[in-house]
Amino acid sequence: MRIGDITIGALHEWSVSSGTVTSWHPTAAAQEKARQAPVSTVPVSYMQRQHLRNYHDRAAAGLNFSRQIIASCEVAGECDIAAMDHAVNAYLQRHDTFRSWFERTDAGEFIRHAIEDPTDIEFVPVEQGHMTPDEIHAHAVSIPNPLEWGCFTFGIIQHDGNFTFFAAMDHVHGDATLIGTTMMEANGMYSALSSGGDALVLPDAGSFDAFCVREQGYTSELTTDSPGVRRWIDFAQNNGDGFPEFPLPLGNPNKATASDMTSHFLMDAAQTERFEAACSAAGARFVGGLFACLGLVEHEFTGALTYYGLTPRDSRTAGDNFMTQGWFTGLIPIVVPVAATSFTEAAAAAQACFDSSLDMVRVPYYRVLELAPWLRWPQPNFPVSNFLHGGAAPLNAVLAAGAMGLANNIGIYPDGRFSYQLTIYIFRYGEGTVMAIMHPDNPVAKKSATRYMEAMSSVAVRVADSGHWGRVA
Repeated sequence: MRIGDITIGALHEWSVSSGTVTSWHPTAAAQEKARQAPVSTVPVSYMQRQHLRNYHDRAAAGLNFSRQIIASCEVAGECDIAAMDHAVNAYLQRHDTFRSWFERTDAGEFIRHAIEDPTDIEFVPVEQGHMTPDEIHAHAVSIPNPLEWGCFTFGIIQHDGNFTFFAAMDHVHGDATLIGTTMMEANGMYSALSSGGDALVLPDAGSFDAFCVREQGYTSELTTDSPGVRRWIDFAQNNGDGFPEFPLPLGNPNKATASDMTSHFLMDAAQTERFEAACSAAGARFVGGLFACLGLVEHEFTGALTYYGLTPRDSRTAGDNFMTQGWFTGLIPIVVPVAATSFTEAAAAAQACFDSSLDMVRVPYYRVLELAPWLRWPQPNFPVSNFLHGGAAPLNAVLAAGAMGLANNIGIYPDGRFSYQLTIYIFRYGEGTVMAIMHPDNPVAKKSATRYMEAMSSVAVRVADSGHWGRVA
């Protein structure tokens, strides 16, 4: 699907053309430096740890696990390989997350190894020859796994008159902001050098290592009496001692499968404006209205009196620098009473919950599991709802890269493997509001995703048209 100037979709929607491929990979010397890298005093963050555990457990069971983000764009002309080489290595040496790799101990814990000198990181261009679109897709997702160093790569596909630049990176090294960071920094540096200018002088990148140290310091002082921990425990206990489930069938998650993405247009531009006006009249913002509508959809499908949801939150601060590469995003809980309530009441309650939950990102649920081990590890296909606004991070950074002329036809794609969580996206941009769900690639899940989004569109449009809602299922 298209969101303004960018494409967001499943891997098979990456409509790259055949061409001559060059991709960047570590030198033998860099790999040896990484192999010898000592154990770091920097702790593994909680979000990194859950990713590594899920990858390990799925792999041990012979199942796949979605772990990559792929970004691509088109650039005019023939690629200046020397300029791109400088841009790629400057980017990798600039951000400290790329110095890390992770090891699973015999006790089942994960530890970090880190290259001490960033200049020891050196990637070199490797000519791969002419490739078809399917071969390019396969090449992009064939990076090392997250328990190896170097689970990231960059490449170009040369065509007549232009080339496609792509970055493929394991999630362990970045959240959604990495798309904007890569486009702005790597392509910005390439543009400066390839046009005969000097290398860009960039501000300090910030430190993901520093974030991990701060997180460990804060979470080590939490107890089961801490207010944030109590909120997570209450949330989990209302969901069978774990995370909420999607209200419709999705097939068997314990069968090896791929993932797909299905999208649905919720509201056009005029309806979106009227929906926002209804939210304002309720004393809420757009996001509060959306969670209220998600709550009503769930109520209509299941009869649930209260909606329990999860949404990601970026925990970056000004001290981290909002362009710092790393996985800063965590989950926060959303609780909305929906039975026998009006849209006005539900939207106000959802907004109040959202606003009061923002600091919950500092209390990772995975830390709560250590303090309350009777709670369940999140099960496959637990739903996470993402709201992205074209005027706010991280989507605005991606749109800005296109608007500044740093890249054309920007695309963002997963790796096509099974996504452990059921990821729900709602995008608001100039043309309106669109919804997408990344779900298991089977007919049951596709039917459920479509039915869910149609119900969401029905209630959102009803609110936009009347300021009220009604039954949708």
